[in-house]
Amino acid sequence: MTSRPQRTTPTGNLLTLAEVLDELRVPRSTFFRWKATGRAPKTIKYPNGSLYVRRRDLDAWLDDHEEEAAA
Repeated sequence: MTSRPQRTTPTGNLLTLAEVLDELRVPRSTFFRWKATGRAPKTIKYPNGSLYVRRRDLDAWLDDHEEEAAA
């Protein structure tokens, strides 16, 4: 497993949904399908409806989905 460098964003350790979608390179519809089926990274929902993801949760989610190199 390789370790990704920790990045800080304007919101500190919280990533906006747009930042997560950009990093994962998936459309919004795919992310929400993953969320509906329990396969997305953990999200934080603000009272105004905005979604955020903790940097550490996204990194852990990516680590959990990393595949081993073929031998």
